[in-house]
Amino acid sequence: MTSRADRIAALKAAAKQRILILDGSWGVMIQRRGLAEADYRGQRFADHKVQLKGDNDILCLTRPDIIADLHDQYFAAGADISETNTFSATSIAQGDYALQGAVRDINLEGARLAREAADCWTAKTPDKPRFAAGSIGPLNVMLSMSSDVNDPGARKVTFDQVYAAYREQVQALHEGGVDLFLVETITDTLNCKAAIKAILDLEDEGFEPLPIWISGTITDRSGRTLSGQTVEAFWNSVRHARPFAVGLNCALGAELMRPHIAELARIADTLVAAYPNAGLPNAMGEYDEGPHETACFLEEWAKSGIVNIVGGCCGTTPDHIRHIADDVRDVPTRPIPERAPAMRLAGLEAFELA
Repeated sequence: MTSRADRIAALKAAAKQRILILDGSWGVMIQRRGLAEADYRGQRFADHKVQLKGDNDILCLTRPDIIADLHDQYFAAGADISETNTFSATSIAQGDYALQGAVRDINLEGARLAREAADCWTAKTPDKPRFAAGSIGPLNVMLSMSSDVNDPGARKVTFDQVYAAYREQVQALHEGGVDLFLVETITDTLNCKAAIKAILDLEDEGFEPLPIWISGTITDRSGRTLSGQTVEAFWNSVRHARPFAVGLNCALGAELMRPHIAELARIADTLVAAYPNAGLPNAMGEYDEGPHETACFLEEWAKSGIVNIVGGCCGTTPDHIRHIADDVRDVPTRPIPERAPAMRLAGLEAFELA
């Protein structure tokens, strides 16, 4: 495949044929490297005034060898799609490290590394093309909730500021060569809407349209996002983007996530994706669910016909992805339902007027 249009066509064709596999956690794999402050600084940021250890996104610039290796590990494990290492690569999130000026370079290099790895694996296995998804995380600020318990109207940022931060990121990811955008771990739907607008505005300005994958997060047993929406209300809020896929990730392990994925599978007239954590964290904040356990949950989801794309989030490793890929390999993908036309609106709850 020599063009992005060819790759997008191949992605959509593959999604019709089988359940696609996303990669797993990046944080846990980077933590296992035991990196020091010097790894995060490299030469470019040797004299930076702020400590950088923990800013995994900057490794795209200072330790690209590690990022390239992780893409290779996940593709070798059976992933069809690998995410760029850009989860927090916005000017707002990178402000914690005083690295706003490096945001464009992080996204360009993150996209380049993912693109090279995907192309290399596609060349090795032409019958199983690989794809690069531009990871767009949720930010460390929220537009829907107050930053001050004593002032319900208080906000640390405006919509325009969030939009501008996402706009810088998505343009760099697009120019870097990603095949699709993954707006993920969404805790605040209004933040997500800013990201969607940034992506759609690129299209309006002549950039090649890319598939959009939207992945929300149910934060606890209430079955709602952090900004308070039910799964159906969340879907009604973002369906105008006509996403390639919608789903859930992070927060809950597979066992607790299942009913919410089943609900999405019932109402979403597009692909449904799920990449849960490896269970719930233990008292030390680590994840104990083994590859076989996670894979068994996702195999059941696949056989129940409620998913089109599966993968792993926090605590999952290439071994988890390998088990998942093996277990769902011969399971048919979920048929996309047709829903009767209706006015579908949302606040915290969904509203439908047929």
